[in-house]
Amino acid sequence: MRKLYFLLAVCIFISCKKEEPKIIPIVKKAPAIILTDERKVEIDTALLNTFKSETLKQFYTSSENKTVWGNLKKRTYVLSQLEKSEELGLDPEDYKSSQLQKFEKRISKLNDSELATYDILLTYNFEKYLNHLYKGKLDPKKLYTDWDLDEKTFDVNSVLIKAFNNDKLDSIVENIQPKSETYKQLLKSLEAINSFPDEDIKSIDAVKKITLNDTNNNLITIKKRLLFWKDMSGKDSLTDKYDQKTFEAVKKFQARHGLADDGVIGIGTITALNYSKERRKQQIIVNLERWRWYPTELAENYFIINIPDYSLHVVEEQDTTLVRNIVVGTSSRKTPIITSVLKTVVFNPTWTVPPTILKEDVVPAMKRNRNYLAKKNITIYDTSGNVVEPSAWNENKPNNYRYVQSPGYNNSLGLMKILFPNHHSVYLHDTNHRNYFVRNNRSLSSGCVRVENPLELAKHILNDSTRFSKDKIDTIIASKKTMSFKITKKYALYQWYWTAWSKKNQLIFRADIYNLDSDLYAKLRH
Repeated sequence: MRKLYFLLAVCIFISCKKEEPKIIPIVKKAPAIILTDERKVEIDTALLNTFKSETLKQFYTSSENKTVWGNLKKRTYVLSQLEKSEELGLDPEDYKSSQLQKFEKRISKLNDSELATYDILLTYNFEKYLNHLYKGKLDPKKLYTDWDLDEKTFDVNSVLIKAFNNDKLDSIVENIQPKSETYKQLLKSLEAINSFPDEDIKSIDAVKKITLNDTNNNLITIKKRLLFWKDMSGKDSLTDKYDQKTFEAVKKFQARHGLADDGVIGIGTITALNYSKERRKQQIIVNLERWRWYPTELAENYFIINIPDYSLHVVEEQDTTLVRNIVVGTSSRKTPIITSVLKTVVFNPTWTVPPTILKEDVVPAMKRNRNYLAKKNITIYDTSGNVVEPSAWNENKPNNYRYVQSPGYNNSLGLMKILFPNHHSVYLHDTNHRNYFVRNNRSLSSGCVRVENPLELAKHILNDSTRFSKDKIDTIIASKKTMSFKITKKYALYQWYWTAWSKKNQLIFRADIYNLDSDLYAKLRH
């Protein structure tokens, strides 16, 4: 009897116990598609599943699994956009443009199954195209370890269905592309370079420097190149004499390519002249792809750094207020691509030797000369924070120490650094190699960005004429005490990479210092 009561009690307990609520994933429902009266057929869900696209399935859920592209005007728009995708630097065959055109020519003869297939292919490829236009065909985080860009999210169904229902498909492509003026000018650059004739100009041999009034057989080919790119106008006798007209054209060409525009024809100028029209076109296309990776909207105030151009621009309320030359990382110690926010200015910073420089530079130098660090005003500390004399330094366990350089004019970071959150331990800073800024090639640092005239930049962004006047900053520097100040005005930091753009209808290119362009183009076309 007691066992019976016990079993009843257990049954009552179990029946009273609340069931655990099931976790149902939240799926954003796309708006319903307004269908027209043209021919419609049912979509086979098994066919939809072959595309392995949740977005596609949700799209047709919104039409109750019926075909949607019965309207000729809407189909024509989609087909024309896919066919014209080449004008935006994309490949029409990535979107099955030829296959879709074949379906369209047979539209009146398609049976129900073929019509359903055609409808799905139109949707699938147009949505793929829209995604590529909004955030790029490729994912930079899968290509590079040092590109830290926030992922761009895009609700392609909502955008497409809204345009579809409101009969505004004709504006959708333009509306989702980057708003940056650089991107818009790049599109014009692609149009411009396509207008150039096919070239048949041989490569220029490597030569010793050619200066004004020199005679050199390569000048005939050089002049042909200058005429082709329209840096030299009119007709030319194509002699082997380096005359004044050619000299001025070379300077113009050099300026467009970020070279020292001194008119001296050296290896850098020859290398740039030897780029074919096709290679320049590819360069424009990969830069269009990069701009699609970047944020669509820029902040009100920002620093924008173009690594291959060695330049920093401060932009406030759409007005460029400061421009600075910079030094960036070498090809083996690249400056990372970062989007961040400026946080702090540090005057009289100390410098702790980072692991890469310790391994590749400091340890070999210390093994040769134990006084190497002392000459650079760098103190060695053990794990307990005690000072270690160079003579007691254990060269077999260099990672057991911390190496700190005292503040001062000759500190590796110079007199100031600007901090911003990032995963690469990089920042903007002054330098003790101030002569670097007069160089043409400034890919010389270990990854951080060195800035010319940094104290003026600090005064500008701290934006307080009382606390941070020139005299006050000079006093702080003279104290040699490390002091940190929060940047109260909000500045975004865009540390990016682009090697082509245009200005005043001129094509502008920069050397691809990290050799990224060719590889990216190959991946875009596969």
